[in-house]
Formats: sequence, structure tokens, C-alpha cells
Amino acid sequence: MGQNHSHDHPTLTGKNLLFSIILNIVITVAQIIGGIISGSLALISDAVHNFSDVVSLIISYVANLLTRKKLQTLEYTFGYKRAEIIAAFFNAATLIVIGVFLGYEAIKRFSEVHEIQSGLVIWLAILGIAANGLSVLLLKNDAKRNMNMKSAYLHLLSDMLTSVAVLIGGLLMKFYQIYWIDALLTLIISVYLIFMSWRILVDSLKILMLFAPSHIKIKEVVDEVQKVSGVKNIHHIHIWQLNDHECHFEAHLEFENDIKLSEFDLVCEAVEKLLMEKFHIQHCNLQPEFRRNDLKEIIIQD
Repeated sequence: MGQNHSHDHPTLTGKNLLFSIILNIVITVAQIIGGIISGSLALISDAVHNFSDVVSLIISYVANLLTRKKLQTLEYTFGYKRAEIIAAFFNAATLIVIGVFLGYEAIKRFSEVHEIQSGLVIWLAILGIAANGLSVLLLKNDAKRNMNMKSAYLHLLSDMLTSVAVLIGGLLMKFYQIYWIDALLTLIISVYLIFMSWRILVDSLKILMLFAPSHIKIKEVVDEVQKVSGVKNIHHIHIWQLNDHECHFEAHLEFENDIKLSEFDLVCEAVEKLLMEKFHIQHCNLQPEFRRNDLKEIIIQD
């Protein structure tokens, strides 16, 4: 079996994530107390959102630690490399559930409008904006190259935007006594949460289901590999992502001639280089065949 293993991807320390967790714990406690005292649904919703983020960010942090450890064994041959994908899926799913809950509560509040202590809402919203804004800046670079960090980043970004909405609502309530704005902003926030989380939920689910990456067209892979000298046919293909930066490939290679093992190794190197350069596939497993009586379909129903 020909194999190629490339590990050219960034290592994330998670220190910024840990600092963000501490900030979110402070915000959550403050907003729960403030929301109960002021009677603001938007502030309580923001606190619930922040609480879910604390749990999700802790999961992301633990997943990041597990991913960086060399925990591959004879029983766990991949180690915990999928921990971050599971964390990303969980984070996105919880945001969608919270978004639905907030929307439901906001609709109910339209028929139950009552006076809210806007001064407390304003100050706690400013605290949320400052703390979450700092967390967003800390995770911005890591979010560009890691799905787990991206889900954590979106959690914090949505927290900051929620606090901005709460601040606007607090100002409108304080100066214009528009108390129904609390429910309206909560409803808008809930729609935003669902919209922002859906893509991460779908992308992480596709990885967990071993779907081929969307940027790779299998027919193009077949066409390119069959141009390699000596290759007659490539079939029984599987392409999947182990996580958001490692792509695996396996296939059967049928040869024109009954070649030596040393010649097969040279073909493997050529195919591996091709797949890496053109399709960013880091891991390859190739099974050689010569006049073998099996199906030659690209995809075989196992």
C-alpha cells in the first residue's frame, strides 16, 4: 500500500480561548443578576447565550488540548483528531437551539410588555461589548484556519452583537420608553444566531459523515490520476476529511503491465505529489492491481 503523510498545518495554543472563557463567566454572572433585577428579557437572553458559550468554549478548549496531544495508540489509531469537529458541531447545534428558544420567548413578550430598569441594562450591555469584543480580537486569527476556533469565534462575535443590540434597546427604553424594543431585538438576535450557526453545523456534520470535501471533484481526480504513466484505471475511491485540515484518500490502481514493487513505489510518489499539489490531499493509500477480476466503478457500494 502506498502512503503519504503530510502534517503542514498550524498548531493552536488555546491560551486566548481560556482567557475568553474567564471573561464569559464574569459576563454571564453579571447579566443574570442584572436581568432579574431590571426585568429585561434581552439581557436575560444574552446571559443564557453567554452561559451556553461558557460550556461550548470549555468544550472547544478541551478539544484543542486533546488534538495537540500525541494520543494515537494501537486502539485509537487516529487519536483525538476529531475532537474539534465534534466540538464545532455541538457549538453550532446549541446556538441554533438557543436561537429558537429566544425567538419563542421574544414573541411571547410582545403581548406582555412591561417597564424595564434601563440604566442597569445599558451598563451591563457595555460590559458585554467590551469583554466579548476583546475575546473576538484574541480569537480572530485562529478562527481563519480552524473550524473549532471558528465556532468559538462566532459564539463570541454573536455575544458582542447581542450586547450591542441590548445597549441600543436600553437607550431607547431610557429616553423614549419604547419597552417593546426589548422583545424585537431579542427576536432579531435569535434569527441571527440561527443563520450564523447553520453553515458550521452542516460543514461539521459532513466531515463526521465522511462526505468528500466540497472543493474536490472526484471525476477531476480520476482524470488527473489516469494521466500518470502506467496507470490504466483508478476505482473504488474514498475521499474524506479527518478534520478541517486533513484530507484522506484511498483507491485501487489498475496497471497496464505487471510491474515490479519498486516501479509501483515510483507511481505512488507521482500520484501522491499530484493529489497534494492539485487537490490538497495529505494522506493517500493506494492498492495496486493487475488484471484483477473486480468492479472498476469509481464508487463501489460496499
